[in-house]
Amino acid sequence: MSSSEKEHTGGPAGELPAVAPQLRSLRRRAGLTLEAAARDAGLSPAHLSRLETGQRQPSLPMLLALARVYGTTVSDLLGETVADRDAIVRAGDMEPTHAGGWTYWQAGASGRGMQALRVRVPYGSQGDIVRVHPGEEWLYVLRGRLRLRLGDTTHVLAPGDSAHFDSLTPHRLAAGDQDGVELLFVHTLLQSPTAALCLGPITGELP
Repeated sequence: MSSSEKEHTGGPAGELPAVAPQLRSLRRRAGLTLEAAARDAGLSPAHLSRLETGQRQPSLPMLLALARVYGTTVSDLLGETVADRDAIVRAGDMEPTHAGGWTYWQAGASGRGMQALRVRVPYGSQGDIVRVHPGEEWLYVLRGRLRLRLGDTTHVLAPGDSAHFDSLTPHRLAAGDQDGVELLFVHTLLQSPTAALCLGPITGELP
């Protein structure tokens, strides 16, 4: 047993089963076998199995490692419910986030199986970044024109047009006009421990 697998028995034993089903459910939602999840989290399959069956209580480092592997939050692993107020996102509460020249506004609650964003893409920003990651994406053009490269095909989308595709298909988004483009964007990232804003790891220009 590695040092990361030392038993953690703090807290009443009766609390363990409540966490266990959530650990198992999120692993399955992430499409990972027990062996693969344990390897990525630095645990043995036997130890992860004990966590999922409530025989052991995970320590905080274990929860952090599993959250990273499953692409979720510790709160989600613990089965904490989202408060009713989190179901509504008011316009005034949408703080912009800037990354790679793009501007993002969170349009949905955090800790969900999918992420909803409003995105503004300036002309000429990140036009050479190709994204590849597990999950699905749906986007809807609000303003401007979008150049969307899916695999070997380039599509030009106008306001009112939408696209829904598998994120494992190499894809690239770029503004088609000097004024940029604004999108509604929904994606699932449970299997991706990185790319909170869908900035994929693979770069390079497409022909």
